[in-house]
Amino acid sequence: MLMSLHTVGINQFTCPVRIPEKGGGIQHTVATIDLQAQVPRGRLESCVSTMAALLTRFLPDIHAGIFPELLTEVCRQLQAAEAWLTMRFPYFIAKKAPVSGTPSLMEYQCTFTASSAASGEPLLTVVVPVTTLCPCSKEISAAGAHNQRAEITLTVRPLALIWLEDLIAMAESCGSSEVYALLKRPDEKYVTERAYARPMFVEDVARQVAQKALAHADIAWFSVAVESFESIHNHSAYALVDSRDLKPADPHG
Repeated sequence: MLMSLHTVGINQFTCPVRIPEKGGGIQHTVATIDLQAQVPRGRLESCVSTMAALLTRFLPDIHAGIFPELLTEVCRQLQAAEAWLTMRFPYFIAKKAPVSGTPSLMEYQCTFTASSAASGEPLLTVVVPVTTLCPCSKEISAAGAHNQRAEITLTVRPLALIWLEDLIAMAESCGSSEVYALLKRPDEKYVTERAYARPMFVEDVARQVAQKALAHADIAWFSVAVESFESIHNHSAYALVDSRDLKPADPHG
């Protein structure tokens, strides 16, 4: 019996790519790509070589701007009803330490997700590390409070071009403190005291990011997940907000 397949594709295709930067430059990084297609019933030929050849043809300029052309070509060559692409890559931003100004590169994990059936901009995801300081610990302790590193995962469906730098900055502003790759002693004092002055639960961080995303005119939909890797518990704390679940405030209370 010949069994039909719904979806075929290639995963973990690793390749060099060039990503446009907000400042006008081009960042060279390495991406991992998953490419799938919904193939017609009864197709016998392998799709793997076709997909690999198409990805190679578009290298190294595989970025969000060429996704429509690439996915359209996948559908044409494979006679597919729909094609999907997910591209994950590390993105680096130069940051200066808050007091000493010491420069360093911060790495952020980013993802583009696109479909041949969807028009407009692809989904964008950024994973942003921040510090969270526990409000309960601060309230009940005679000295100090426990803090930990947390990750904000922000995914948006843009109505127009949104730079990765802007999404990352939006998320970073909502933690107890930003995280830096390199700090001098005066910088460590600054970020420690800043976090102590801004205690936040994961729920607080998720709500703040959600409020900023709601206020952004070019974001049609978003989800924000926050995971705090607890320093005094053997588990993580987690919170999630999806804009589809948010209802407008009742003006009459």
